[in-house]
Order: sequence, then structure tokens, then C-alpha cells
Amino acid sequence: MYVYKMKEKNNIVIIDYQLGNLFSVKHACLKAGLNPVITSNRNEINDANILILPGVGAFGDAMLNLQRLDLVNPIKDKIQSGTPFFGICLGLQLLFEESEEHGTNKGLGIFSGVIKKFDSTFRNNKVKVPHVGWNTIYSKNVNGWVNTPLQGVNENAFMYFVHSYYALPDNESDILSFTNYEGYEFCSSVKKNNVHAFQFHPEKSGTCGLNIYENLKLFYHDTK
Repeated sequence: MYVYKMKEKNNIVIIDYQLGNLFSVKHACLKAGLNPVITSNRNEINDANILILPGVGAFGDAMLNLQRLDLVNPIKDKIQSGTPFFGICLGLQLLFEESEEHGTNKGLGIFSGVIKKFDSTFRNNKVKVPHVGWNTIYSKNVNGWVNTPLQGVNENAFMYFVHSYYALPDNESDILSFTNYEGYEFCSSVKKNNVHAFQFHPEKSGTCGLNIYENLKLFYHDTK
């Protein structure tokens, strides 16, 4: 597990790129005893000890906003530096190489793989798209979710989803949890070194989701 020493207590930044469920994420952080700031200011992002990239909306629009706000390189630099980084919903998808949403759009490329749409027909059955509502997450790792933000979350715990697209990582070792939707088994969270991201919305997932925000405390030491 990567542990990043904080310069200031609870120096957590929620990245504002004008597409995201910012205030519900901030509220969940506050409820978990954290003290986040919402910002698109590069200096504040550079000084952050923990970064959260939330998001709802279209992949291409999100990448255009990140580019327009000149946040792509600061995000990549912070990830490269080992700063704990957490993506939520669209924030997970943006971490991949590209998305098939409305044509091909390039992402941040932190994870190798693509973002694909649920097929509206699967195994000769109609599949409702988007995938909306409560569904379970599970692990295939013998060690489960120890030393991850999902530590303490039970296998097959219910989380809240709202999405039409899902991540297809090239490396199964990057997958933290799986979910089954109408026969589709898809990746519902990922992890790679200091980066963790969730297709579901922890801030909308009740006690189990709040546990994930509380686990952010595992990723830093209070130096004061």
C-alpha cells in the first residue's frame, strides 16, 4: 500500500472540471471526517496530498474540459509522484486510454484498456441501458480488498451505479472488483499502485460507500 505523508491535515482536493457530482462527494468526505476542497486551481492541485476525480457526463466533453483548464499534465504528474488518487464513475473511465463513447476519444492513459458500451442485446435478451441502481461487487483475489479503499467492505456488498459504459482493462491484475449486470461481468473498480477508481458512486451507496471514504485515511499519515 502506498502511504503519502501529508503537508497539512486532511489536504484533500476534489478536482473541479465542470462535470461532476462535486458536492455529494464533498459531503461524503465531510461525513467521513475529512476536510476536502473543491478546485480547478493548478497550484492547489499540485499541493494536494490526496486527489479525487469525480464525474458524470460524456467522456469526450470531460477530456475537453480537462484540456481547456490545463489539468491533464498536473493530474498525470501527481499520479506519477505517488500521490493517492481516487476516481469515481466517469473519473474511473477517464483514467483509461480511450473510450468508444460518441466515437473514439483519448483518455489519460493511466490504465491500459478501453471504455465500452453495454450492448443493448446480450445472449438474445434485451439489456436495459443505462445500468441504474443497486448492484453487488465482488473480488476474485484471494486476499480480497486488504489495504485498499474497499477494506472492510463485505463481498457482494451493494453499491449504487449509474452508467452506460464500462471499463475493459487489458490487465486483469488492475481489477479490484467485478459486478454482474444481466449476464455481463464487468470491472466495477480498479487499482494500480497509488491509483484506485470506482465505477459505482460510493457517496450514494449508504454505509458501505461511506466506509470507502473513511478508508482514505489509510493512505496518509497525519504529520502534525
